[in-house]
Amino acid sequence: MARPRTAPRTVEHPDLSQVSLHQVLEALVDPVRRSVVAQLAGAGADLSCGTFVAPVSLSTLTHHFNVLREAGVIRQYYVGTTKMNALRTDEMDERFPGLLPAVLAALAAEAADTA
Repeated sequence: MARPRTAPRTVEHPDLSQVSLHQVLEALVDPVRRSVVAQLAGAGADLSCGTFVAPVSLSTLTHHFNVLREAGVIRQYYVGTTKMNALRTDEMDERFPGLLPAVLAALAAEAADTA
């Protein structure tokens, strides 16, 4: 008996024109989510969910990915069974010019102050 065909896995993403600055800032207020953004920016490539270093459980990290995705900060997609994460840098810069670079610069300055 043949296996039934299944639809490819997809993830819903908001249209950034529908995302408010308030929603993005609320997503970025959490230090774990800022760390996810910093790790993605520092990698210079898309990362799978399992490659992030975070002081929380995997289920909690999944929640943080969802908040970032719903705020339009990241894009998630599947490669086989692996969920990949990408910063929506160009789209965010078009909608909120300079916001992500400012957040990343602040994170770098914060890290330098604590080093």
